[in-house]
Amino acid sequence: MKFHVWGMSGTLVTEKEESHDFATRRLSHWLDAIDASCSRFRDDSELSRLNARGEAIMSATFERALVTAVESWHATQGLCDPTVLPALLALGYDSDFADVVRRQEFARRPSAPIPGPTAVSIDETSHFVSLAPGCQLDLGASAKALAVDLIADDVAERGGVLVEIGGDVAVRGRGPNGAWSIVISDDLVISGHEPRVSLTNAGVATSSTTTRAWRAGGERVHHIIDPRSGAPAGGPYATATVAAETCRRANAFATAALIWGEDAPYHLAQAGCVARLVRADGVVEYIGGWPIDEVAA
Repeated sequence: MKFHVWGMSGTLVTEKEESHDFATRRLSHWLDAIDASCSRFRDDSELSRLNARGEAIMSATFERALVTAVESWHATQGLCDPTVLPALLALGYDSDFADVVRRQEFARRPSAPIPGPTAVSIDETSHFVSLAPGCQLDLGASAKALAVDLIADDVAERGGVLVEIGGDVAVRGRGPNGAWSIVISDDLVISGHEPRVSLTNAGVATSSTTTRAWRAGGERVHHIIDPRSGAPAGGPYATATVAAETCRRANAFATAALIWGEDAPYHLAQAGCVARLVRADGVVEYIGGWPIDEVAA
């Protein structure tokens, strides 16, 4: 089944036909829950209210998403950072991406320093969260990966499942013909000649400096922010695809890889991740036994 959400395409496939209706219901449930809690483009979302007021009582879904984002920050030594929203706003990413790219140009503003999640105080007993002054959150990437994992985990009790949203993939169990065969694309166009990987219980995520790019201040900019500088990452890699035990972990390290730059292979190997890195000149590097399956004919 193909669907569209948050300006992206998605895919839902179940091993067993009789699991499909249940999977569709869980898909709808989690997409609605994540959108209502984590969208920064909805004035009524929990995230928007928190960013506006600086404190809030969290729903279970929002708390899970926020904890996931902080865990990603710790896992990547601070490079996958949910507090980069001021930097994104300074670059003009202040509305849905489709609206951003329609602009001819944006007058780039100076960005405030990125505070990091130490500026986020979470009390998991009272379910209360507060932000330090100037701290604003963007949970987009980590919340999307979390949604994929949550849907897949729910459906897995009924059999194998594949869930994909915007290139973030979670698979559980077996596919209709064995392991799941996943196409890896370096951009949003599928030619039919992309490499594939075969996986059973894992997550795959791709981050790129090429797919969400626009112009600001007379320069081409993108959405992968280096929290150390507040500027778009400028390393040698254009695309990073990571496979890990969950999509949310894969997503965190795919983002961090583009910021680590030349040090990415070392850090990914140290973290036990496997990855496919594509340099700006098209040269492909494999890290940690990337599970190459085949190249489509």
